[in-house]
Amino acid sequence: MFPDEDAAREQFGKWPWPDERRCPRCESQDTHVAGQRNMLYRCSAYRRYFSVKTGALMEESKLPLRKWVFAIYLELTSLKGVSSLKLARDIGVTQKTAWFMLRRIRAVFQSDGDWPFGDVVEFDETHLGGREKNKHASKRLGRQAMSAKAVVAAARDRATGRASVQVLHNTDRATMHWFVGQHATAGATICMDAHAGYQGIPGVEHLVVNHEAGEHVTWGGVTTNSVESFWSMLKRGIVGTYHRVSRKHLQSYLGSFAGRRNMRGPDTVDQMAAVVAGMAGRLSYQQLTA
Repeated sequence: MFPDEDAAREQFGKWPWPDERRCPRCESQDTHVAGQRNMLYRCSAYRRYFSVKTGALMEESKLPLRKWVFAIYLELTSLKGVSSLKLARDIGVTQKTAWFMLRRIRAVFQSDGDWPFGDVVEFDETHLGGREKNKHASKRLGRQAMSAKAVVAAARDRATGRASVQVLHNTDRATMHWFVGQHATAGATICMDAHAGYQGIPGVEHLVVNHEAGEHVTWGGVTTNSVESFWSMLKRGIVGTYHRVSRKHLQSYLGSFAGRRNMRGPDTVDQMAAVVAGMAGRLSYQQLTA
């Protein structure tokens, strides 16, 4: 589909505007093909040229669109993600450029707030961080090791399989009640483990599976296996693909795992079109590294 830059430019022109081309500055439909190589279109109302990059996360990028095509494709089709080092080798850019490209692609997934979920929602929490036995002796924290790890909570809609994951400050009752309230409607059934932070949530039916007692599925079908399978994929991706993720950028990586999982249904090309259509706004390298 993308044998050369012209083909990539033509296809990219279809993705942001599936119905009718619009000016990204003023939303006017009074546009026409200008014929310039880099600024292919012109808005008659605004009287300025624009391209598929204008007003998008790719706007200041000087990279060919084919490289963006390959980056988006690899990020979407790699179930456990693609590292900036591998992407840099695959498309022939520096690691710094590849990292910046991936962060802008992942920014599309950060606004994926299609919740609260449906009738049955599974919740679980985990801690992400290095194992003490793998650290140098001088850096081991002993009993304080758990407090140094990042707290992450996830919700998964059992009917659709959609997932949402978020970094939290802690797992106290107020925080967990807030997280559940964001993802479950009143009257929903929520499945969770026996963590004390979930107790006393009003307006929902609680179904608890006690992992400490060796329970994984109760006789009534109560389980958190669906959300735990998401943890399994995420942790293998962090360990096997990225090896180490800083707390500062952790939410971006978590969002990409949830976003890829939530986009599994459509065809790959349709997934790519959705990502390009969602790449609105600006995101500078200075913002990411500040």
